[in-house]
Amino acid sequence: MSKFDSLPDRALELVHAISANLKDAAPKAGQWLETGAKLGVVKAGARTAGGFIRRNPVVAVAAVAGAGLLWYAAARRKARKQAEGEPIEGSARRIDARRAASGGSRRRTRNGADETAAE
Repeated sequence: MSKFDSLPDRALELVHAISANLKDAAPKAGQWLETGAKLGVVKAGARTAGGFIRRNPVVAVAAVAGAGLLWYAAARRKARKQAEGEPIEGSARRIDARRAASGGSRRRTRNGADETAAE
């Protein structure tokens, strides 16, 4: 006879409820492990980068300056394209205008008054 057989029925129900909750929480535990691993990688990368910057400050400054120049060039290119009227990169689709049914539709003006479409 095991120790679990000697527990009262209510205690057994409680144990089963807790084990069911733990089983439901298992997928979340996997997410926590992934998050912990990612945080560990970020921490190790930051430590490595900090050591590299301490040993090679000139290279770090040059890398930051290069990234700044690339950002500035991209911003200027985007502004130039926008000034020329070319579409900016992205996804868009054309929506054709349709006339509303002429069944006495109303539209609202700026001052909030309703006007009929025939006016």
